[in-house]
Amino acid sequence: MAVILCVAPLSVAALTLPSCGAGGINGVNCSAGTSVTGLIVTVINWMLALAGLIAVLFLIIGGFRYIFSAGNAESAEAGRQTVINAVIGIVIIILSYVIVNVISNLVTNTGGGTSGTGL
Repeated sequence: MAVILCVAPLSVAALTLPSCGAGGINGVNCSAGTSVTGLIVTVINWMLALAGLIAVLFLIIGGFRYIFSAGNAESAEAGRQTVINAVIGIVIIILSYVIVNVISNLVTNTGGGTSGTGL
């Protein structure tokens, strides 16, 4: 189960998109990932994905340490602390992903008008 959870995001990232023509594909902006801002956001998102995988790995390791503590209070506490720290890390990573994408959308939306979101 853990292997499937770790490998599934990588298989989705391996999908290739068709090449864009002069007018794009069905109105999709094909140049969105070619700017410096797009490159920076892509790199940050990949780093956050890697950090998320590491945090999930620590969550699993902490769970195993807690389960297999065999009544040893010190080992159980170490496993419990690892799980707590991993959950805090996952929350921070998710919030970082949201912040990066919100800032990226604010920076790249230089049209001057509203985009129809009602905000």
